[in-house]
Amino acid sequence: QLQASGGGLVHAGGSLRLSCAAPMGVFRFKHLGWYRQTPGKQRELVATATALGSTNYSGSMKGRFTISRANANNTVYLQLQMNSLKPEDTAIYYCNTVPSRAEYWGQGTLVTVSS
Repeated sequence: QLQASGGGLVHAGGSLRLSCAAPMGVFRFKHLGWYRQTPGKQRELVATATALGSTNYSGSMKGRFTISRANANNTVYLQLQMNSLKPEDTAIYYCNTVPSRAEYWGQGTLVTVSS
């Protein structure tokens, strides 16, 4: 499983940085992404960092979120810098490969944005 961390409660317009660490031996050459899910909705892909270093974002996150990945200490570190947060960004955020694999889903980290 991949464990995400860094969530919390923030006011609208605030920022948070999410983090995820993955064993390099397994994930170095995999595309990685951040997903989020709100109650009653399907989990959606928020941002992707490919194994080649390029990034992609879901439409509403462009310009506000920045995904990054780095390799160090036999670990792939995946981060999501979230700025200008909106109440509609409230969700549980997860990291996983892209496309996702069931065995990699962790518990996620809760992000709550108050208005």
